[in-house]
Amino acid sequence: QVRLAESGGGPVQAGGSLRLSCTSSGWSPLNRPCMAWFRQAPGKGREGVAAIDRDGNAFYTNSVKGRFTISKDNADHTLYHQMNSLEVEDSDVYYCATTPDIANIASLPAERYFRYWGTGIQVTVSS
Repeated sequence: QVRLAESGGGPVQAGGSLRLSCTSSGWSPLNRPCMAWFRQAPGKGREGVAAIDRDGNAFYTNSVKGRFTISKDNADHTLYHQMNSLEVEDSDVYYCATTPDIANIASLPAERYFRYWGTGIQVTVSS
């Protein structure tokens, strides 16, 4: 069973930066899963923010392009999310997600394609 755990969230002022991490366990060392960050505001569905595939190809939702960077460590399947120039609108619960079912991506995969999820971590950006 694959397990994910997010860390690094919290409060930050607008214009500031945060780096989220997502540690995972349960993978075979040979796995190269697709991994992604989603976020969810109260009363809304989850929105895909960024995804990275087995070869390191990364895709972002338009609102975060140029500000957020997704990366991963293939050795231990840790996922990172560097968020710069944060805006109040970025305040959400952020979720790490992964699946072994996708090898390469050409765009942000939808929520339904991801098999495993973290429990989420709050990011609050104040003005």
